[in-house]
Amino acid sequence: MAHIPASPPPEVERRIETKFAHGVALSDEYAWLKAENWREVLRDPAALPAAIRAALEAENAYAAAVLEPYEALRKELVRDMRSRIKEDDAEAPSPDGRFLYYARFNQGSQHPIFCRAEEDGGDVHILLDADALSKGKAFFHLGEARHSPDHQTFGWSVDEKGSELHSIRVRDLESGTDGPDVVEDTDGAFVFSANSRQYYYVRVDENNRPSCVLRHDIGSDPASDTVILEELDPRWFIHVRPSQSGAFAIISISDHDASECWLLDLANPAAQARLIEPRAPGVRYEVEHRGERLFMTTNADGAEDFKIVSAPLATPGKAFWVDEVPHKPGRMIIELSVFPDYLVWLERENGLPRIIVRHVESGEDHAVAFAEEAFSLSINGRFAFDTKLLRFTYSSMTTPRETYDYDLATRARILRKRQIIPSGFDPADYVTRRLYAPAPDGESVPVSIVHRRDLDLGRGAPLLLYGYGAYGYATPASFSASRLALIDRGFIFAIAHIRGGTDKGWRWYTSGKLDNKPNSFSDFIAAARHLIAFGLTGERRIVIQGGSAGGMLMGAVANLAPELFAGVIADVPFVDVLNTILDAELPLTPPEWLEWGDPIRDEAAFHKIRSYSPYDNVAAKAYPPILALGGLTDPRVTYWEPLKWISRLRATMTGGGPVLCKTNMGAGHGGAPGRFDRLEEAALQYAFAIACVKGAFERRGEDGGAARSG
Repeated sequence: MAHIPASPPPEVERRIETKFAHGVALSDEYAWLKAENWREVLRDPAALPAAIRAALEAENAYAAAVLEPYEALRKELVRDMRSRIKEDDAEAPSPDGRFLYYARFNQGSQHPIFCRAEEDGGDVHILLDADALSKGKAFFHLGEARHSPDHQTFGWSVDEKGSELHSIRVRDLESGTDGPDVVEDTDGAFVFSANSRQYYYVRVDENNRPSCVLRHDIGSDPASDTVILEELDPRWFIHVRPSQSGAFAIISISDHDASECWLLDLANPAAQARLIEPRAPGVRYEVEHRGERLFMTTNADGAEDFKIVSAPLATPGKAFWVDEVPHKPGRMIIELSVFPDYLVWLERENGLPRIIVRHVESGEDHAVAFAEEAFSLSINGRFAFDTKLLRFTYSSMTTPRETYDYDLATRARILRKRQIIPSGFDPADYVTRRLYAPAPDGESVPVSIVHRRDLDLGRGAPLLLYGYGAYGYATPASFSASRLALIDRGFIFAIAHIRGGTDKGWRWYTSGKLDNKPNSFSDFIAAARHLIAFGLTGERRIVIQGGSAGGMLMGAVANLAPELFAGVIADVPFVDVLNTILDAELPLTPPEWLEWGDPIRDEAAFHKIRSYSPYDNVAAKAYPPILALGGLTDPRVTYWEPLKWISRLRATMTGGGPVLCKTNMGAGHGGAPGRFDRLEEAALQYAFAIACVKGAFERRGEDGGAARSG
């Protein structure tokens, strides 16, 4: 018999509000949970109205009561996961001039400490101790931290609410003190000018939208900052970053369909932004600089999976673009890195990444090869432009992270750092595989799995199935030390690389967005059924997990096939899709119309979203146990989405459960920022998963209903 707390589950007050769209009446009994002053709450959580705070706190108390019998397991999982972290760890140093820069962690520290040393082995100097700065703060998340070109100052940005509103400060490295000028309400990114006396940054507007690039003269009043470029259309977001050459700041303006880029000459303190190519519907491009030419990845001219082009710096417009790496369908070019003598790009084909190196003068290409069946690969940033060393990071679901310097000329790999698992780890004890699940329409869905080699697969092992499938994000088959705590307890861990991501190219993304969004859900269910048919697991032996847009996936498949799953973990779940995308005032809604459709102006899009929106499709049926996690200051998936969803589930479902909502009252979309605090959250999710597959929440003789479904 399941553990049932002495107190009944919360019954959130119903206040029915009705609005109309395209002649359809939309009644929402929990719309009042969206605070009218939600913008203020993002900046000051104490401003949350008392009745809404009471509802969140009642849900938190009930979740704690239901999960209390698994508290010892949760603590055991935290100890297990922490034993796999090398606490006194450091990055591989990156050279810049006569210095080596790196971040390290001390024993017990939650946040990084930024350091530099003389390249010839001189003393180590601490530039910024983020762990010390975090002390006494309920929330502390470092945005960017970087030294100036003259190595005399150190810029850093921090979010202290979880609402992704960052303050930027600049520290004098000789005195070790920050200047009095603090630039507020930024997205956290900044780029120093070549003379180190200014920096460029992005201001966030009242709706949390990055909308304007400004130049700040260090030491001056931020109120006098110069506007460089402003984007007034709420459907477009603006960002700034340094070019790899260090010569320019690159401003990119993008939505979910197109982009345009501007250059700012960092050597000219009065520089005006220079447009490369005006935005055009459906055309995306990203730019890098090398000498007298610009190199770009773009999907122009029907290059669905992207190609690489170049153009003269003096005449960078599309009329002058020349193909350098032509488009090849099914081979998606993901990222470009430019060196004085080489072009390097990361591409993905058949679901697997690889690095390609081209010598510019000779045109000769070669690939950096890897042997495993499924793995993750990323190109690391660098400070020095004039180098022949490429730094990249490799891992797989059974190989801890390895950081290499790769000599582009000699092709020699130099291992700079290998992730250490202090409690011990032998890759030979684990197996990783790539399976392919047949989707209902004949497509093949890649599924990456990892489990212990000695696991008895003949009995239907418990399995955690993770999915995302949105915005073109490809889920990497990478290593996770924390995940071992679950795998070593007999679980299989699986990733369903469903449509909506670019795991199989850009087509894989477009076939899982807009009208095609339901393909993401059917792909995920097909992956679950294939794992059962393959004999790895069984019905109600699978716990599913996803966050943000992946949380929408969780809500949708829970509505479609609840009988398959032992439990659902929905992290900051985007589940109130229709109401959110109908609300043009919310921070992310206008740009989201290109991802999901515009239900305000497009009746067909309205009906499509309404057909799958998890909140709008909760039904009178039995649901598996559900753990929904939210953040009070989350600007991306607002706190009321998981709260409304769980409230409607509890009032509607006819059995199953429990359905739980736990809101972090001091964090936003990313949850707790400290490296050990994150373990607490992961351990809670894993303890819930273990309890689900052990049947700890199974009910007997219950009909559901508001008081009994929890």
